[in-house]
Amino acid sequence: MDRPFMQLDKLYLYHKEHETVANEPYQPDLQHHHWYVRNVFMLDEKVIDEGKLWLHLTADDYYKLYINGEFVGQGPAQSDANHYYYNRIDVSPFLCVGKNVIAVHVYYQGLLNRAYNSADNRQGFIAELWSDEHLLLKSDRTWKAKRVHDNRPGVTFGYDTQFTEHLDARQTERGWMDVNFDDSAWAHAEAAEHTDYTFVQQPTPLLDVYKKQPARVERLAPGHYLIDFGTELTGQFAMNAQGQAGENVHIWSGEELMPGDQAVRYEMRCNCLYHDQWTLSGDFDDYQTYDYKAFRYVEVQGPEASLKPESFHAVVRHYPLDDQSCVLHSSDERMNQIFEICKNGVRYGSQENFVDCPSREKGQYLGDNTIIGHSHMLLSGDLRLVRKAIEQFGRSSFVCDGIMAVVPGHYMQEIADFSLQWPMQVMTYYWYSGDTAFLQEMYPYAEGLLQHFEKFEREDGLIENFTDKWNLVDWPQNLRDNYDFELTRPVGPGCHNVINALYIGCVQTVYEIRKLLGVEFENRLPRLTKSFLDAFYDEKEGLFRDAEHSTHHALHANVLPLLFHIVPKESVGPIVDMIRTKRFACGVYFSYFVMKALAEVEEHEFIYDLLSADDEHSWGNMLKEGATTCFEAWGKDQKWNTSLCHPWASGPVPILIEDIIGLKPSKPGWQEIAFSPKLPASWTSFSLQLNVPTGTIRLQYENGEWRESFPPGIAVIRH
Repeated sequence: MDRPFMQLDKLYLYHKEHETVANEPYQPDLQHHHWYVRNVFMLDEKVIDEGKLWLHLTADDYYKLYINGEFVGQGPAQSDANHYYYNRIDVSPFLCVGKNVIAVHVYYQGLLNRAYNSADNRQGFIAELWSDEHLLLKSDRTWKAKRVHDNRPGVTFGYDTQFTEHLDARQTERGWMDVNFDDSAWAHAEAAEHTDYTFVQQPTPLLDVYKKQPARVERLAPGHYLIDFGTELTGQFAMNAQGQAGENVHIWSGEELMPGDQAVRYEMRCNCLYHDQWTLSGDFDDYQTYDYKAFRYVEVQGPEASLKPESFHAVVRHYPLDDQSCVLHSSDERMNQIFEICKNGVRYGSQENFVDCPSREKGQYLGDNTIIGHSHMLLSGDLRLVRKAIEQFGRSSFVCDGIMAVVPGHYMQEIADFSLQWPMQVMTYYWYSGDTAFLQEMYPYAEGLLQHFEKFEREDGLIENFTDKWNLVDWPQNLRDNYDFELTRPVGPGCHNVINALYIGCVQTVYEIRKLLGVEFENRLPRLTKSFLDAFYDEKEGLFRDAEHSTHHALHANVLPLLFHIVPKESVGPIVDMIRTKRFACGVYFSYFVMKALAEVEEHEFIYDLLSADDEHSWGNMLKEGATTCFEAWGKDQKWNTSLCHPWASGPVPILIEDIIGLKPSKPGWQEIAFSPKLPASWTSFSLQLNVPTGTIRLQYENGEWRESFPPGIAVIRH
């Protein structure tokens, strides 16, 4: 641990959102704290030849690891101190006989936000190098350490998400990652005497980190360049330069260009200020910020003679995603493009955890994960990131049994709609994985969640005056279809539709879990359903009202009863007709529920009509506005701070695969596959390759003819 943190009290930052917690002020001089730690050691030929060498390591808040001058990886996934992740890395390819060096760049951000578990005065690093059962190296006083000041904080942006970075190459510890660097002036690292960590091996792999070359570089003027990477991405911009000591280079990044296409919109609509600065040393300098951004364009301005445009590149980072694990191509070119921007949105929105956007917040939101997690499992065939997310939210019950809305991070936010979706996410994961042991492990959290909401039941079982958490309905608020209830924080008095529909959906799912686990229970669903109908059903119109004393029928108030099978049979038609009229009179997030509800009543042609449209509220509109990743809203100007990479808009992925192409597991874990295609007439051909836990599915359809390939030994139930 760096010395300034040694004597600081560790801050407990967890609390209910509406509670005010008095904590000592954060230490501004310790924010944006960069710390180098290194150890030079010897390895003999026997150790190298015996087998793999494993490095176990973690850092608070974050590390970047180098061995013998070569970048190896970074992490950990953010988590709470009482369940803190460490990484296990095979470092055999990076080590050699003789002298080696492990060098770690540790970063403590120091702000209270959704991106880091920081601002708690916990900082440090721990590592062990193992050969089989033999410990070769551990973190002790043989390590050398130094706080460095070549990366100075600029302004904060987003929701205190990160700093602009001012890099001063004159203060760089040049070559500090190399084995022969002279660290004799560095202090010996000090072991922290009092820590409160419980270390747990991270269940997900390290991020993929790789270089990407620009699609286009344009010289606007001497020393002034515009770089286009062709698509939005997540990572850092990097370059080289050699000029006079003290010369400055300005780097502006952004998701889009200003009118005229000659300047980057670095004061971004999503409330990020992407303007970094770099001061040259007079030697050959490398530029790369520490924290990552979401960007497509970069503008560089500096001394013409100093810049090296051929060195411009991006260092991209995201959760590993094999591009061939899910490939869809159809005869509908617009749908191909929609699928691709959704796939890209999920790719770049999946870091060490799912993020609602990789720019403004970098937060893992529970409700967003209903869609992102579903999409990611299909796109990747990798269920580990979803499993970790579900567990992290379940573990947040130590703050509130009703489960928090944002995990990890120290930003305390609670959203009732999102909490009620958590058991549904558990069941979606179960159907894809068949992991009964995990279902059993998560079950107590589901029961605790249900008991928390039961505290707000009135006599007939409906939830009323649920002031404990934010009642969201949809976001942004201008896309709630004039939902007629006071959604202030705390919510207005009374009983409204959406929270109760989600509550019934939650009860249904918890009952399903109980049945799978053989838990006996009293079935309260008939009573809850009757109470819901008595309170909200407008028999005359065949529609549902927004609230108990309302006469308004919002889209949201009717979609969820349809999804959760609350609707009387005679009202299915009127509700579908209403959706035909209103279409997506909702946010992108809620559109997933609209389409899933329509699938429940076999309205597949209508679903495809919504998916393939190009009106104001459509993915086609995103394409018209130049999207390369799916947006936070239907269009750039439909929200006051729209991010242009927001994977909660990836609903077309599961809808197309499960409901249009018609592939679903009919037994948990894809042990049996239901195949029920509902292809639109416009598809004269399509092909799909999809990795699932049991193998690879390949489908090809052309002019009415099918060619299919399913994993060996897997039963396929065709409809």
